[in-house]
Amino acid sequence: MQLRFLGKDSKSGDCPTLYATDRGTYLVQGWRIFANDLLMQLTVPEGETAVEVPTELFDHLKKDGFPSGEFRRLEDPLMVLTPGGTYVVQGLEVTDREALAQMNIPDYETVVEVSKAAITALLEEPRGADLQRRAQPAL
Repeated sequence: MQLRFLGKDSKSGDCPTLYATDRGTYLVQGWRIFANDLLMQLTVPEGETAVEVPTELFDHLKKDGFPSGEFRRLEDPLMVLTPGGTYVVQGLEVTDREALAQMNIPDYETVVEVSKAAITALLEEPRGADLQRRAQPAL
């Protein structure tokens, strides 16, 4: 799998990162989710995982030809907006050694793969009864 770096969320160190691949997908490198209240709200099938990233990370979609990285919809289970203003992105857990070797991934991060079609659908205007799922704050 060939990767094209789109951007990071910060200027220094390892941090959430967005890549485009040569197979019509995006790799989203983000923080592992350890918050039990958030994990209890997710249904993560075997082979998938979820990462948490700042919303600003998707501004880098402009480098892949999109006019805006601003999501107009959220779709369960792909994308959830947390009470802290970050996104939880769910997708296939990346295990491709060649792809992982092209990244610098600290222990507290992991990588998910999401189809380009799924991401672009989130940029479209909502139609009808749109799914606007938000993570619930812990009680």
